[in-house]
Amino acid sequence: MSQEYDLIVIGSGPGGYVAAIRAAQLGMQVAVIEQEALGGVCLNWGCIPTKSLLKSAQVLDYLNHAAAYGIEVAQVRPNFKAMMQRSRDVAATMSKGIHHLFKKHKITVLEGRGKLLPNGTASVTTPTGATHLYRAQHIILATGARSRQLPHLPIDGSHVIGYREALARTTQPASIVIVGGGAIGCEFAYFYHTIGTKVTLVECSPYLLPLEDEDVSKQILKSFTQKGMQVYTAAEVTKVEVVQASPIVHIATQSGDLQIRSDLVLAAVGVQPNIENIGLEENGILMEAGKVAVDPYYRTSCNGVYAIGDLVKGPALAHVASAEGIICVEKIAGLTPEPLDYKNLPACTYAQPEVASVGYTEKSAKEAGYDIKVGIFPFVASGKAHAAGTPEGFVKVIFDAQYGEWLGAHMVGAHVTEMIAEVVVARKLETTAYEIQNSTHPHPTMSEAIMEAVAAAYGEVIHL
Repeated sequence: MSQEYDLIVIGSGPGGYVAAIRAAQLGMQVAVIEQEALGGVCLNWGCIPTKSLLKSAQVLDYLNHAAAYGIEVAQVRPNFKAMMQRSRDVAATMSKGIHHLFKKHKITVLEGRGKLLPNGTASVTTPTGATHLYRAQHIILATGARSRQLPHLPIDGSHVIGYREALARTTQPASIVIVGGGAIGCEFAYFYHTIGTKVTLVECSPYLLPLEDEDVSKQILKSFTQKGMQVYTAAEVTKVEVVQASPIVHIATQSGDLQIRSDLVLAAVGVQPNIENIGLEENGILMEAGKVAVDPYYRTSCNGVYAIGDLVKGPALAHVASAEGIICVEKIAGLTPEPLDYKNLPACTYAQPEVASVGYTEKSAKEAGYDIKVGIFPFVASGKAHAAGTPEGFVKVIFDAQYGEWLGAHMVGAHVTEMIAEVVVARKLETTAYEIQNSTHPHPTMSEAIMEAVAAAYGEVIHL
């Protein structure tokens, strides 16, 4: 045995590295096994680099519409290679930050592929093929997820790519078909359309962002269509064939089948957990619907083994994995953390307009049997939104009519991903409409729309 630790974490994404740091803060001797780069998919090939690209697109969008702000700008054109390089540079900077935090907290990094072995042991296979064994009283599995592949849409890395390949390109495609209208698909659709690529977006459900409130989904469809994207909902890609080095995408729509020739196809149909060859079967760890079964503190059926993030049931979101990691190690340390409230987790999409939501949708609230009050405040009635040139979208809130419980909030518009935290905290504190209406919001701000939407739910809205 090379070394024995209090805790070994397999995977250093936003679940794994946060769990490791919190454990070190609580006095544990911690090692993290990572086969690629600290920070995992989120930091290196997901959340952070994509937000960098989206910011580049937003700046370009502003410059293209500078005249609307009274500014004359000469020729503006995107530099795709430079955008991609900035994205990689941002990711690299953040990864260095994780290295610094690990050094600060005296966390050992074990480079290689990790696997759970019996009796509190983990193996690390290094890039050279050597295998080392390490022991720990507690082992957390945090191996994350990868692009989900459909049988009729295999990712070949050239003509059909996933999000990782999309973040490593150096040439801009003239046209792209994006399969999947969830958060990843909508974000890439906005990016590519804004920089001048012809975008076709295909979603199998009747709505873009199908997990969001229907009013939000309809607004995003309207926005994307007005921007000039070709969007097909309730449509399915049945086949992709490559003819003369160009993919031809076969799409079944409600009005008939069609074929689209494109430079590139991006598969954005979700993610699948990395559960293969990490030792689950050998240790008899129970599974549930393709994911690792855990209790509210992320203990698996194997004593001393835990699982968090994309491996377990729940939304595959970075901040969810981080919260799970903290709860897990605090329980290991003997503290009394509160189990995570999965009904109060915010979800964000960073296209333009942005989307942010938490809690029940109007439909799910009714299906749950609530008698509800709904308030909507459009940004077209917001002075700050008009001054910023972003009057698109709205804030929608949902309350239980009987007790005043804040059931949910759904926002679409500029900067709403920064606004949703107010609702998350308010719901955690069991805040009612009364407290929100009597909490003075600064003017002029986009956040005033939350107060106004709450007032609208109770028939007291002022500016509408």
